[in-house]
Amino acid sequence: MESQSALAQMGCLKFHFSQMGFHQRPQISLPSGKKIQALTVTCGLRDANKKPMWRSRVLSSEAIQAVHAMKLAKSSSKLEEVFQSRICRLLKADLLDTLTELRRQNELDLALKVFNFVRKEVWYKPDLSLYSDMILMLGKNKQIAMAEELFCELKKEGLDPDTRVYTEMIGVYLQVGMIDKAMETYETMKASGCTPHKLTFTILIRNLENAGEEELVAAVRRDCIQYVEFPKKFLEEVYQKHKEGNVENSDYEDESTIDPKAMLACHLSSHIQQPADEEAEVYSMSWQNCYAGEYLHVNTASWSF
Repeated sequence: MESQSALAQMGCLKFHFSQMGFHQRPQISLPSGKKIQALTVTCGLRDANKKPMWRSRVLSSEAIQAVHAMKLAKSSSKLEEVFQSRICRLLKADLLDTLTELRRQNELDLALKVFNFVRKEVWYKPDLSLYSDMILMLGKNKQIAMAEELFCELKKEGLDPDTRVYTEMIGVYLQVGMIDKAMETYETMKASGCTPHKLTFTILIRNLENAGEEELVAAVRRDCIQYVEFPKKFLEEVYQKHKEGNVENSDYEDESTIDPKAMLACHLSSHIQQPADEEAEVYSMSWQNCYAGEYLHVNTASWSF
């Protein structure tokens, strides 16, 4: 009774419809002295700021379970069962996240299987970033022939190699000391119209210095003048990072309990400059992952600008 009396005091809305006009807008009558406030209702997600699916950084439970199940499969038949029961049911984002996680864990064979599975999906479109990531992984595992095969396959799929793809291939060859192939790829890169990135020059200079290829190092430095903004500053930074790494590493020479390779990787990673854009971020990650275990020797006295 109390609630009914309260409603009576507040008044109520009355809707008047035409007998045969349900399609018409209702006429709303308000009690005297009452004002109606505008209410905005937003429906759907079309205007939401959604992130692209391939940028997902948090693994879903389905992706985690898929990775775990694949790693537990000890035979081809068991692995096939996992693909039929789990991988086939993953959404696009979860499938790509699964591939990314396998690469992160350096599960080469499983990553290759999932990569081939992805390319057979109906939604798949040739993607340079996927190929670049796989080439990087193959280079880390010194699978040169397979990296070259993927490099050829991306061309067959109608893709033109970009700066990152060429840089990853250069790194693949330098990982195993194939300097001629690395320089051949570098020249092809420039001839194709792709502009070498700072990472490209850093990888080349470091590895060519380590191999004692002074003439090639000088040629790459000259290219820095053409392709890099403020080349002298860039080369000085490369040398300085190496010098700082050497000085800091010398403080631990007597620490027998410290792994020198791990310490070197730590120093190099801490001195890598923060990337200015997303593309540079990908390159920096590739550098740290693939080449953090080597020194860079540069003699600034021989530089000329």
